[in-house]
Amino acid sequence: MNWEQLLSLKRYGDTNKRLRKEQDETRLGFEVDYDRIIFSSEFRSLQDKTQVIPLSQTDFVHTRLTHSLEVSVVGRTLGRKVGAKLIEKYPHLQTIHGYQANDFGAIVAAAALAHDIGNPPFGHSGEKAIGEFFKSGKGKQFKNHLTEKEYQDLCDFEGNANGFKIVTESRVGREGGLRLSYATLGAFTKYPKESLPKKPSNHIADKKYGFFQSEKELFEDVANELGLLKRGDKNCVSYSRHPLTYLVEAADDICYTIIDFEDGINLGLIQEEYALEYLINLVRHSINSKKYNQLSTTQDRVSYLRALAINTLINEAVEVFLNNEEAILNDTFTCALLDKSKYEAQIIDIIKLSIKNVYQSKEVIDKEIVGFEVISTLLEKYSSAIINTSNQLGSNYDKLILKSIPDLTLNENHSIYYKLLSVCHYVSLLSDSQAILKYKNIKGISL
Repeated sequence: MNWEQLLSLKRYGDTNKRLRKEQDETRLGFEVDYDRIIFSSEFRSLQDKTQVIPLSQTDFVHTRLTHSLEVSVVGRTLGRKVGAKLIEKYPHLQTIHGYQANDFGAIVAAAALAHDIGNPPFGHSGEKAIGEFFKSGKGKQFKNHLTEKEYQDLCDFEGNANGFKIVTESRVGREGGLRLSYATLGAFTKYPKESLPKKPSNHIADKKYGFFQSEKELFEDVANELGLLKRGDKNCVSYSRHPLTYLVEAADDICYTIIDFEDGINLGLIQEEYALEYLINLVRHSINSKKYNQLSTTQDRVSYLRALAINTLINEAVEVFLNNEEAILNDTFTCALLDKSKYEAQIIDIIKLSIKNVYQSKEVIDKEIVGFEVISTLLEKYSSAIINTSNQLGSNYDKLILKSIPDLTLNENHSIYYKLLSVCHYVSLLSDSQAILKYKNIKGISL
């Protein structure tokens, strides 16, 4: 892979090549990507979607929205630091093509901003609830009407693939979705493969999948424009990662490792003295003891250590990326950047404590149980109403259900796969509160 192609400014539907040196410096194409994402309704809905603690009444606990904004900020710094070094290494990127160090930061910031845009209500348990509805629930009845890969898309419903669908899906008046640059779309796609085969290798890019069958051709167009390397065999559409994806992933890893841990401390799920010891182990070399000892509250002490920890891990991720840039471009670098960090042991310790005390806390588990019930009920009612109606078997109840979801526009010519995926997509766009409200309406609990 080469950086000239990887930094493509092309957008869906372009007929002429966009050149960096012809860009308006006051509003660059990569910065337009960021603006389009942040003003989208799908991004705004993240303010009422679970990060770790579902439906929390505490204002300092992160939602998907605040998490995404923080990941974007970290991603911008990562991109700029890497960009500055790459411009030094490949001066023609600047002298001939006009690229600047900040372009790398803008691409990573935009991709990181959108990284969770496809997540359904109730966090990762929402993904599992959708998948289990088709794998072992009432959605299993549709298996024989779908190809193997279409069925796998539903059984392993993936927020990353759904995110790619959100930012690229055409609808009337919005051809090409948000029409982001192909560089940003490439950096956004953590797992540039289709749903089957599952985990064909131990490469980090094969951990999950990044696009549904419905967006396969579009992703291939993006991959070919960027010059991503083909992977796998003829039976699987699979490509190498865009190198900047590693920075998007690192930004997410840094934020959920440190900030989810911070939430657990502030909620009292992790004891302060125990937690501070873990953070100090990560940043011992950079603590200003005099300043730290002046901090009188738990929140201030944790905030100070969190800032140091994030800065430490940013610098570490940049160093690992630059030391392995050639391997990344050749697709022979096979793990996440922080997996190669000298702080790996400290990171693992923090994550283990978060899993035990936060992710598996009673509050989280109780709300995830609710999420499974809500999502499976919505999928059952919506999919039944749509399939029954398309088969001329719709009841009056089915017709009422369809009227309650006017945004879901389907017709009899659409395939069963398209209809079922559209239902999943519709449910995924609901916020936690919206999903619960619709569940209560269907159950007759509230009006």
